[in-house]
Amino acid sequence: MTGPLSGRAESAAPLRARQPGSRILGTGHYLPSNVVTNRDLEKVMDTSDEWISSRTGITQRHIAAPDEASSDMATKAAQRALEAAGIAATDLDLIIVGTISPDMPMPSTAMFVQRNLGARKDCPGFDLSAACAGFIYGLSIADAYVRSGIYKHVLVVGVELLSRIVNWEDRTSCVLFGDGAGAVVLGPAKNDGRGVLSTHIYADGSMIESLCIPGGGSRTPFSAEVLAKKQHLVHMVGTEVFKYAVKGLSASVLTALEANNMAPGDIDWLIPHQANVRILDGVQHRTGIPKERIFINIADTANTSSASVPIALDQAVRAGKIQPGQALVFCALGGGIAWGSALVRW
Repeated sequence: MTGPLSGRAESAAPLRARQPGSRILGTGHYLPSNVVTNRDLEKVMDTSDEWISSRTGITQRHIAAPDEASSDMATKAAQRALEAAGIAATDLDLIIVGTISPDMPMPSTAMFVQRNLGARKDCPGFDLSAACAGFIYGLSIADAYVRSGIYKHVLVVGVELLSRIVNWEDRTSCVLFGDGAGAVVLGPAKNDGRGVLSTHIYADGSMIESLCIPGGGSRTPFSAEVLAKKQHLVHMVGTEVFKYAVKGLSASVLTALEANNMAPGDIDWLIPHQANVRILDGVQHRTGIPKERIFINIADTANTSSASVPIALDQAVRAGKIQPGQALVFCALGGGIAWGSALVRW
């Protein structure tokens, strides 16, 4: 059996011979200062710390201030990534922002980030909507641009302000999410084997209704009925997403390994999307990557969607856990269903 959920890579042979064309020059993240714990939620809804933590592994989440927008969080994460990379905003050739919670429908959040950073006025930028897989999709695009030589420095940001688009009356879903931003700066790889080795992205449109925001777009425009039915907020069929997530994430990780002729034991760190600790347990079981090599921060951040992987990556880097030469795998899955992975030699 082959395919996106089989864990086998149909295009593995040519990828094995490919050398890194881009590398991550710097990382950064931002989490709002306002922390809402499970105990805080107990006071305003029918839930409990035990119920949330035992099912998800989450104990708290960060919630943006009333005057904070997605671009504000993205800018702060980007500034830290640029500082770590040792380059100026004017050195950027492209800005990619993965988000499902943009500042506004038009223009893109990337344009706000461009202005906030003081990047060149001719620096192109765009948003992409792949939900929790947004950062992986963005990394794949950025790698292709740098690898091709079209651009030298590309900023990839994952940012979400989910506290404003979740249904706070749905206790089964609202407790899962938090706000935050993570960013990386990509540049050309050196001739030392370090950099982005491969990326793998997938989508399955048959799963659209399992995780979506059904109202507010051209299909179902904003109306009093949309607001009354809360169709402008996140709708999720948790059991369906859970099953698909374990299979999809595991398969994408195994595909990345096979594409680079590597085994689970060759991986130093798995940096996964922080959606649910039970999902991560399932991925660990299916991939065989030792649990002590999986970076998990979900207890403190909850699910920050497209920001999840870059936040975790930057935290691991700044904690000194990630060292030069180590092999890292990123993976994420979200609405669409869209998912993917990337393998990086740090």
